[in-house]
Amino acid sequence: MADSFSKKENFKKKQQKQKEKAQRREERKENNDKGKSLDEMFMYVDANGQLTSIPPDHNEKEEINLENIQLGAAPIEAEETRKTGIITFFSEKGYGFITEDRSKENIFFHSNNCTEPVKKGNKVSYEKEKSPKGFSAVDIKIEK
Repeated sequence: MADSFSKKENFKKKQQKQKEKAQRREERKENNDKGKSLDEMFMYVDANGQLTSIPPDHNEKEEINLENIQLGAAPIEAEETRKTGIITFFSEKGYGFITEDRSKENIFFHSNNCTEPVKKGNKVSYEKEKSPKGFSAVDIKIEK
């Protein structure tokens, strides 16, 4: 009984996959690192931080100054306590937002934290405080 066309095609595909698999196996055998000496497997880092197979030249050793090494986290610069900004929004209910001059960040404020009455467009100075919902401005004073 004769095989159908699809059976013949499936058989050809199966044969092709077996050939490809055998070819990949041969490639892996040729390219494998087994049997290499330890010196051939070493990698070095050059002065620029790049990987290289060439060992470093020990004659050109660079001295490391121990005073230049900093341990721990980077020092935190003292942040100025008073910040300045412009009131960009002020509600009748007594809250609003100040746009900070340097970072252009919007900071919430309430009129209870103002030392004098404020309105939209006033240039103010304030202190930034962490609140449960983010940062808020306190001790708000109008800049003159």
